[in-house]
Amino acid sequence: MFIRCWGSRGSIAVSGRQYVKYGGDTACMEIRSRTGAVIIIDAGTGIRCLGRHLVKNAIKSLDILFTHAHVDHLMGFPFFAPLYTAGTVMRIHGYPYGKKSFRDIIDGLMRCPYFPVTLTHHSIKAKLRFVNIDRKPFSIGGMRITPVPLSHPRLGGRGYRFEENGKSFVFLTDNELDFIHDKGLRFDEYVEFCRGADLLIHDAEYDLRDYKNNRGWGHSLFTDTVKLGLAAGVKRLGLYHLNNRRTDRQVDAMVKQARVIIAEEHSEMKCLAVGSAFQIEI
Repeated sequence: MFIRCWGSRGSIAVSGRQYVKYGGDTACMEIRSRTGAVIIIDAGTGIRCLGRHLVKNAIKSLDILFTHAHVDHLMGFPFFAPLYTAGTVMRIHGYPYGKKSFRDIIDGLMRCPYFPVTLTHHSIKAKLRFVNIDRKPFSIGGMRITPVPLSHPRLGGRGYRFEENGKSFVFLTDNELDFIHDKGLRFDEYVEFCRGADLLIHDAEYDLRDYKNNRGWGHSLFTDTVKLGLAAGVKRLGLYHLNNRRTDRQVDAMVKQARVIIAEEHSEMKCLAVGSAFQIEI
Protein backbone atom coordinates (compact mmCIF):
# COMPACT_ATOMS: atom_id res chain seq x y z
CA MET A 1 0.00 0.00 0.00
CA PHE A 2 1.03 3.58 -0.67
CA ILE A 3 0.59 6.14 2.12
CA ARG A 4 0.89 9.92 1.85
CA CYS A 5 0.32 12.74 4.31
CA TRP A 6 -1.46 15.93 3.26
CA GLY A 7 -1.74 17.49 6.71
CA SER A 8 -0.59 16.65 10.23
CA ARG A 9 -1.09 19.71 12.44
CA GLY A 10 -3.38 19.61 15.43
CA SER A 11 -6.34 21.89 16.25
CA ILE A 12 -5.78 24.64 13.69
CA ALA A 13 -3.81 25.23 10.50
CA VAL A 14 -0.68 27.38 10.71
CA SER A 15 1.65 29.12 8.29
CA GLY A 16 5.04 30.80 8.37
CA ARG A 17 8.72 30.16 7.73
CA GLN A 18 9.03 28.12 10.93
CA TYR A 19 6.49 25.55 9.64
CA VAL A 20 7.85 24.85 6.15
CA LYS A 21 9.42 21.43 6.73
CA TYR A 22 6.38 19.69 8.25
CA GLY A 23 3.68 21.92 6.80
CA GLY A 24 0.79 23.70 8.45
CA ASP A 25 -2.36 21.88 7.29
CA THR A 26 -4.55 19.87 9.65
CA ALA A 27 -5.20 16.13 9.49
CA CYS A 28 -5.52 14.36 6.16
CA MET A 29 -3.95 11.10 4.98
CA GLU A 30 -4.17 9.30 1.63
CA ILE A 31 -3.84 5.54 1.12
CA ARG A 32 -3.73 3.73 -2.22
CA SER A 33 -4.32 0.00 -2.31
CA ARG A 34 -2.62 -2.34 -4.77
CA THR A 35 -5.95 -2.55 -6.61
CA GLY A 36 -6.01 1.23 -7.07
CA ALA A 37 -8.57 2.08 -4.40
CA VAL A 38 -8.19 5.58 -2.97
CA ILE A 39 -8.83 5.90 0.77
CA ILE A 40 -8.66 9.21 2.63
CA ILE A 41 -8.47 9.51 6.40
CA ASP A 42 -9.97 12.74 7.77
CA ALA A 43 -10.78 15.99 6.03
CA GLY A 44 -8.68 18.63 7.72
CA THR A 45 -7.37 21.55 5.68
CA GLY A 46 -4.92 19.20 3.94
CA ILE A 47 -7.77 17.67 1.94
CA ARG A 48 -8.03 20.87 -0.11
CA CYS A 49 -4.74 20.22 -1.94
CA LEU A 50 -5.46 16.50 -2.14
CA GLY A 51 -8.78 17.27 -3.81
CA ARG A 52 -7.15 19.31 -6.56
CA HIS A 53 -4.65 16.48 -7.09
CA LEU A 54 -7.44 13.91 -7.43
CA VAL A 55 -9.42 16.03 -9.90
CA LYS A 56 -6.30 16.69 -11.98
CA ASN A 57 -5.69 12.94 -12.18
CA ALA A 58 -9.35 12.16 -12.94
CA ILE A 59 -9.90 10.04 -9.82
CA LYS A 60 -13.67 9.60 -9.64
CA SER A 61 -14.11 6.89 -6.99
CA LEU A 62 -12.93 7.28 -3.39
CA ASP A 63 -13.62 6.48 0.24
CA ILE A 64 -13.21 8.88 3.18
CA LEU A 65 -12.78 7.49 6.70
CA PHE A 66 -13.23 9.88 9.60
CA THR A 67 -11.51 9.32 12.94
CA HIS A 68 -13.88 11.67 14.78
CA ALA A 69 -15.88 14.84 14.32
CA HIS A 70 -13.75 17.58 15.87
CA VAL A 71 -13.53 20.58 13.60
CA ASP A 72 -9.82 20.33 12.72
CA HIS A 73 -10.59 16.95 11.10
CA LEU A 74 -13.65 18.27 9.22
CA MET A 75 -12.87 21.84 8.23
CA GLY A 76 -11.44 21.06 4.80
CA PHE A 77 -14.39 18.98 3.60
CA PRO A 78 -16.45 21.88 2.16
CA PHE A 79 -13.39 22.86 0.06
CA PHE A 80 -12.79 19.35 -1.34
CA ALA A 81 -12.84 19.73 -5.14
CA PRO A 82 -14.24 16.24 -5.97
CA LEU A 83 -17.47 17.28 -4.19
CA TYR A 84 -18.10 19.69 -7.02
CA THR A 85 -16.96 17.37 -9.83
CA ALA A 86 -19.55 15.47 -11.86
CA GLY A 87 -19.08 11.73 -12.03
CA THR A 88 -17.41 11.44 -8.62
CA VAL A 89 -18.65 8.65 -6.36
CA MET A 90 -17.71 9.22 -2.73
CA ARG A 91 -18.32 6.83 0.16
CA ILE A 92 -18.02 8.56 3.55
CA HIS A 93 -17.42 6.33 6.58
CA GLY A 94 -17.78 7.57 10.15
CA TYR A 95 -18.92 6.71 13.64
CA PRO A 96 -22.29 8.50 14.10
CA TYR A 97 -21.68 9.76 17.69
CA GLY A 98 -25.25 9.25 18.81
CA LYS A 99 -26.77 10.65 15.62
CA LYS A 100 -28.64 8.62 13.03
CA SER A 101 -25.84 8.90 10.49
CA PHE A 102 -22.48 10.57 10.01
CA ARG A 103 -24.29 12.50 7.29
CA ASP A 104 -25.99 14.53 10.04
CA ILE A 105 -22.56 15.72 11.20
CA ILE A 106 -21.43 16.79 7.72
CA ASP A 107 -24.84 18.32 7.07
CA GLY A 108 -24.48 20.40 10.24
CA LEU A 109 -21.12 21.69 9.03
CA MET A 110 -22.33 22.63 5.55
CA ARG A 111 -25.30 24.83 6.30
CA CYS A 112 -26.13 28.38 7.32
CA PRO A 113 -24.63 30.15 9.18
CA TYR A 114 -21.42 28.11 8.87
CA PHE A 115 -21.22 27.57 5.09
CA PRO A 116 -23.23 28.79 2.09
CA VAL A 117 -23.36 25.48 0.16
CA THR A 118 -25.42 22.65 1.68
CA LEU A 119 -25.14 18.96 0.86
CA THR A 120 -28.32 19.25 -1.24
CA HIS A 121 -27.15 22.37 -3.12
CA HIS A 122 -27.06 22.05 -6.91
CA SER A 123 -23.31 22.77 -6.85
CA ILE A 124 -22.65 19.39 -5.19
CA LYS A 125 -22.08 17.14 -8.21
CA ALA A 126 -20.62 14.05 -6.50
CA LYS A 127 -22.76 11.10 -5.54
CA LEU A 128 -22.40 10.68 -1.78
CA ARG A 129 -22.99 7.54 0.24
CA PHE A 130 -22.69 7.66 4.02
CA VAL A 131 -21.64 4.51 5.87
CA ASN A 132 -21.83 4.15 9.66
CA ILE A 133 -18.97 2.19 11.20
CA ASP A 134 -18.57 0.53 14.59
CA ARG A 135 -15.86 -2.00 15.53
CA LYS A 136 -16.50 -4.58 12.82
CA PRO A 137 -13.73 -5.08 10.24
CA PHE A 138 -14.61 -4.24 6.63
CA SER A 139 -12.83 -4.14 3.27
CA ILE A 140 -12.15 -1.51 0.64
CA GLY A 141 -10.40 -2.48 -2.60
CA GLY A 142 -9.19 -5.75 -1.14
CA MET A 143 -7.72 -4.03 1.91
CA ARG A 144 -8.92 -5.22 5.32
CA ILE A 145 -9.71 -2.36 7.70
CA THR A 146 -10.22 -2.89 11.43
CA PRO A 147 -11.58 0.03 13.52
CA VAL A 148 -10.67 0.57 17.18
CA PRO A 149 -12.08 3.04 19.75
CA LEU A 150 -9.94 6.09 20.49
CA SER A 151 -9.32 7.46 23.97
CA HIS A 152 -10.54 10.98 23.22
CA PRO A 153 -13.06 13.30 24.96
CA ARG A 154 -16.73 13.61 24.11
CA LEU A 155 -17.77 10.31 22.52
CA GLY A 156 -14.28 9.24 21.43
CA GLY A 157 -13.65 8.23 17.85
CA ARG A 158 -12.11 5.52 15.71
CA GLY A 159 -8.57 4.56 14.78
CA TYR A 160 -7.82 2.05 12.02
CA ARG A 161 -5.57 -0.85 11.12
CA PHE A 162 -5.09 -1.41 7.38
CA GLU A 163 -3.85 -4.79 6.14
CA GLU A 164 -2.96 -5.84 2.62
CA ASN A 165 -0.69 -8.59 1.24
CA GLY A 166 0.87 -9.25 4.63
CA LYS A 167 1.63 -5.57 5.31
CA SER A 168 -0.04 -3.46 7.99
CA PHE A 169 -0.48 0.23 8.76
CA VAL A 170 -2.05 1.51 11.99
CA PHE A 171 -3.36 5.08 12.25
CA LEU A 172 -4.26 6.40 15.72
CA THR A 173 -4.57 10.14 16.05
CA ASP A 174 -6.30 12.08 18.86
CA ASN A 175 -5.62 9.15 21.17
CA GLU A 176 -4.51 9.72 24.77
CA LEU A 177 -2.42 6.83 26.06
CA ASP A 178 -2.09 8.01 29.67
CA PHE A 179 -5.77 8.77 30.29
CA ILE A 180 -8.68 6.44 29.59
CA HIS A 181 -11.62 8.49 28.32
CA ASP A 182 -15.14 7.11 28.08
CA LYS A 183 -15.11 4.40 25.36
CA GLY A 184 -11.29 4.44 25.27
CA LEU A 185 -9.04 1.41 25.80
CA ARG A 186 -6.15 0.60 28.11
CA PHE A 187 -2.52 1.04 27.00
CA ASP A 188 -2.01 -2.73 26.72
CA GLU A 189 -5.05 -3.03 24.46
CA TYR A 190 -3.60 -0.46 22.08
CA VAL A 191 -0.32 -2.38 22.18
CA GLU A 192 -2.10 -5.49 20.94
CA PHE A 193 -3.97 -3.56 18.26
CA CYS A 194 -0.67 -2.18 16.93
CA ARG A 195 1.29 -5.40 17.34
CA GLY A 196 3.89 -5.94 14.61
CA ALA A 197 2.68 -3.16 12.31
CA ASP A 198 4.97 -2.16 9.46
CA LEU A 199 4.00 1.46 10.15
CA LEU A 200 2.30 3.07 13.14
CA ILE A 201 1.31 6.72 12.92
CA HIS A 202 0.15 7.99 16.31
CA ASP A 203 -0.79 11.23 18.01
CA ALA A 204 2.26 12.98 19.52
CA GLU A 205 0.78 16.37 20.38
CA TYR A 206 2.55 17.06 23.66
CA ASP A 207 5.94 17.23 25.28
CA LEU A 208 6.22 16.99 29.07
CA ARG A 209 5.70 20.70 29.67
CA ASP A 210 2.56 20.75 27.50
CA TYR A 211 1.12 17.64 29.05
CA LYS A 212 1.30 18.92 32.62
CA ASN A 213 -1.32 21.52 31.71
CA ASN A 214 -3.35 19.48 29.21
CA ARG A 215 -3.69 15.96 30.59
CA GLY A 216 -7.18 14.71 29.82
CA TRP A 217 -7.53 16.74 26.61
CA GLY A 218 -7.32 13.64 24.41
CA HIS A 219 -3.77 13.78 23.06
CA SER A 220 -0.59 11.91 23.90
CA LEU A 221 2.79 12.78 25.33
CA PHE A 222 5.18 11.93 22.51
CA THR A 223 7.31 9.75 24.77
CA ASP A 224 4.22 7.63 25.53
CA THR A 225 3.77 7.22 21.78
CA VAL A 226 7.36 5.98 21.53
CA LYS A 227 6.67 3.52 24.37
CA LEU A 228 3.65 2.23 22.48
CA GLY A 229 5.68 1.64 19.33
CA LEU A 230 8.38 -0.17 21.28
CA ALA A 231 5.93 -2.33 23.23
CA ALA A 232 4.04 -3.28 20.05
CA GLY A 233 7.20 -4.10 18.11
CA VAL A 234 6.34 -1.91 15.13
CA LYS A 235 8.90 -1.38 12.38
CA ARG A 236 8.35 2.36 11.81
CA LEU A 237 6.81 4.98 14.06
CA GLY A 238 5.42 8.27 12.77
CA LEU A 239 4.76 11.12 15.23
CA TYR A 240 1.53 12.87 14.17
CA HIS A 241 -0.96 15.58 15.14
CA LEU A 242 1.92 17.98 15.60
CA ASN A 243 1.19 20.83 17.99
CA ASN A 244 0.30 23.95 16.03
CA ARG A 245 2.80 25.99 18.08
CA ARG A 246 5.69 23.58 17.57
CA THR A 247 8.17 24.88 14.99
CA ASP A 248 10.12 22.69 12.57
CA ARG A 249 13.18 23.01 14.77
CA GLN A 250 11.23 21.96 17.85
CA VAL A 251 9.72 18.98 16.00
CA ASP A 252 13.22 17.92 14.95
CA ALA A 253 14.32 18.10 18.60
CA MET A 254 11.34 15.92 19.59
CA VAL A 255 12.31 13.31 17.00
CA LYS A 256 15.93 13.39 18.19
CA GLN A 257 14.81 12.74 21.76
CA ALA A 258 12.53 9.92 20.61
CA ARG A 259 15.42 8.27 18.79
CA VAL A 260 17.56 8.45 21.94
CA ILE A 261 14.84 6.56 23.85
CA ILE A 262 14.65 3.96 21.10
CA ALA A 263 18.43 3.50 21.05
CA GLU A 264 18.50 3.08 24.83
CA GLU A 265 16.03 0.20 24.42
CA HIS A 266 18.30 -1.38 21.78
CA SER A 267 15.42 -1.35 19.32
CA GLU A 268 15.68 -1.13 15.53
CA MET A 269 12.39 0.74 15.24
CA LYS A 270 12.64 3.73 12.90
CA CYS A 271 11.08 7.01 14.07
CA LEU A 272 10.22 10.25 12.29
CA ALA A 273 7.73 13.10 12.42
CA VAL A 274 4.98 12.93 9.83
CA GLY A 275 4.63 16.11 7.80
CA SER A 276 3.09 17.16 4.51
CA ALA A 277 6.08 15.78 2.55
CA PHE A 278 5.74 12.29 4.05
CA GLN A 279 5.02 9.40 1.73
CA ILE A 280 5.91 5.72 1.87
CA GLU A 281 5.11 2.42 0.21
CA ILE A 282 4.96 -0.64 2.44
